Amino acid sequence: MKKVSVIIVAAGEGKRFGSAKQFALLKGKTVLDWSLEKFEEHGTIDSIILVLGRDRSGDEYLAKYSKITAIANGGEKRQDSVYSGLCCVDAQETGIILVHDGARPLVGKDLIARTISTTIEKGAVIPVLPLEDTVKRVEGQKILQTEDRRQLFRGQTPQGFSCSLLKEAFSHALRDKFEGTDEAVLVERLGKEVFVIPGDRRNIKITTAEDMKIAEALIED
Repeated sequence: MKKVSVIIVAAGEGKRFGSAKQFALLKGKTVLDWSLEKFEEHGTIDSIILVLGRDRSGDEYLAKYSKITAIANGGEKRQDSVYSGLCCVDAQETGIILVHDGARPLVGKDLIARTISTTIEKGAVIPVLPLEDTVKRVEGQKILQTEDRRQLFRGQTPQGFSCSLLKEAFSHALRDKFEGTDEAVLVERLGKEVFVIPGDRRNIKITTAEDMKIAEALIED
């Protein structure tokens, strides 16, 4: 069987957080270390491609995590960073690629396993959570429409794709100068189906200082 690789994106500046959130300390370890450990320890993951900002050396991570096979330089935007990591993936050896936000430190083994198994079966998958609040489409101070939240979900990572499909999706996006908010939308615009699996409410993304407090509480729970 071909390899399963994960691209962990940790090149963001953390403007809303006030600093690079992936390097903030969470219960004695950085947010990024929490994320890396989950994939390092997962038996199905063969290799990790870590994407860091250009001002960061990856030497300490290469020394600490045996599954890291490449350190890639991040780009101006998230999509550029993922593509930089993707360029380090050998398509001849790799069958499945996961893409994970380095700022999601509490990703669980079960979610990683379910993402991999569904990707093997379906070719493209993302974990999602249902929206619980009423969703309004607004223009200025006026409500235009109340959306049917039964069809609206929040996407998480890791997102999983067959290697060939993800490379094709990025190739088309680069050609068309299209920028998406995640990898799934790049696959969607090819006309390919992207499937969903239930996400994990513990798998929060660190965006604000308040999120750090929530993550600490979840770790202690």
